[in-house]
Amino acid sequence: MDYAISRETLWRTASRITVSAHIFGILANILMLVWLLHYREGLDLDSANPYRIFNVHPFLMFFGFIFLTGQAMMAYKTVPADRVTQKFIHGFLNLSALVLGIVGIHAAFKFHDKANIVDMYSLHSWIGIGTFCIFILQWLFGFSLFVFPKASAVTRARLSPWHVFGGRTLLYMAICAAETGLMQKFTFMQLTNNRESYLINFLALAILLFGITVDLSVSLGRYT
Repeated sequence: MDYAISRETLWRTASRITVSAHIFGILANILMLVWLLHYREGLDLDSANPYRIFNVHPFLMFFGFIFLTGQAMMAYKTVPADRVTQKFIHGFLNLSALVLGIVGIHAAFKFHDKANIVDMYSLHSWIGIGTFCIFILQWLFGFSLFVFPKASAVTRARLSPWHVFGGRTLLYMAICAAETGLMQKFTFMQLTNNRESYLINFLALAILLFGITVDLSVSLGRYT
């Protein structure tokens, strides 16, 4: 008896999980904006208020980096298009994530400079900057291997699983950085049992569930 699951079944399951990933990602973005705009005075990279400068950091590091990276991963496996189109969308979204991530990191360093806070002192900052540096190498590796100058078919086949593994690892590293960053901010603000504390907790859960559903979607998409 054949117990193998059909490709159509796997595709439908991956598509449903992709929808869930989008829901969690959009929810996380909404909660992030509610938190930063309603509770934390808004976002402004050129503000005289250092806290408004800082607020650019969590927003861009989630929407500009984690969310777009997740979209890039899903685009390459679950978007119903030809391989060339998938590859273009995948590369463009990752490049956009890289650019916005640079701005987000700049906001954090600018805040530290204005608030006279030492740079790179926390576990969050170590994980975050490490993730971003490896992400740059991953993007350069993928571009040179699959786009230009483009390796041979044999080399691409051998290294493709490592590229996929690196992408999934980086997604979880970025989520780990986001979770530790939210907890660090939570501790600094000395929040107690109030609406803002619950909002941050639900935001952290939405980010985690976004990462899990993206990974599930991509994992199932590989077998379709």
